[in-house]
Amino acid sequence: MRKECRPKTEKTVKPKRPSRMRFIPHNEIPSPRPILCEPISLLELAALRLSPAYYGHGVPAGDGSAVVIIPGLLGMDAVLFELHAWLSRLGYRPYFSGMGIAADCPHVLARRLEETIRRAHAETGRRVHLVGHSLGGIFARSAAVRMPNRIASVITLGTPFRGLVVHSAALALANLVRHWIHVQYGNVSESCGTSQCSCAFGQSLRRKWPASVAQTALYTRDDGIVDWRYCVTGDPASDVEVHGTHIGLIFSSHAYERIADRLSARPGSKKRCSRLPARRS
Repeated sequence: MRKECRPKTEKTVKPKRPSRMRFIPHNEIPSPRPILCEPISLLELAALRLSPAYYGHGVPAGDGSAVVIIPGLLGMDAVLFELHAWLSRLGYRPYFSGMGIAADCPHVLARRLEETIRRAHAETGRRVHLVGHSLGGIFARSAAVRMPNRIASVITLGTPFRGLVVHSAALALANLVRHWIHVQYGNVSESCGTSQCSCAFGQSLRRKWPASVAQTALYTRDDGIVDWRYCVTGDPASDVEVHGTHIGLIFSSHAYERIADRLSARPGSKKRCSRLPARRS
């Protein structure tokens, strides 16, 4: 008998899993996050003043090291005033990023941050710690890759460094900033401001994470702007969950306690923060 010809079925090719320790080029994906909960961050600011950690009680004291703090998209150094003052009370030497408003060409902003890091390193004679909120964490990680000899550690607060999956309103703001960059600088690449950009900043986002720089990723599952699953490294020793909103991470007493804990860790140690109860995603 003649055998029937059956059409060949195409093989299903499984996509490769992204590396946990490096940036990957990604598309911007809108996520239906519960952004309406973000105004609660005002309550988090009020609650911060009632926390013992705010006054330096129950948290490790600083050792005089420099800590550069970096704001998120459309933010400016002034919004991190509480974090700056708190770090000073603990005994650290805090520095504002010096970037101005975070709404310029990323390469330009990265150069300004680099100048601040060099100054902090020169004035303290020690490697510098970086703390970045949201987009500021991307700049912190980029700086660590480009100048690892001057960076001791990086702490990110709600930073989507594994893929830009955020609320559509945040994407709209990012597109407005990108449009302004095109108007301001003229003929620039359409990939400007993304990990696919060919500038020094964009290239750094695709480089391997330096082993000499400690990293901590703080995230909250109640984040109303960023999908928290894209804010973690996948390493339990580096990922730390806290309570609160996305905006409130810069005011959260829980986040401050974890920041103090990680800043006090010795280089190369595997110190873990006390963790919150596990929750289902």
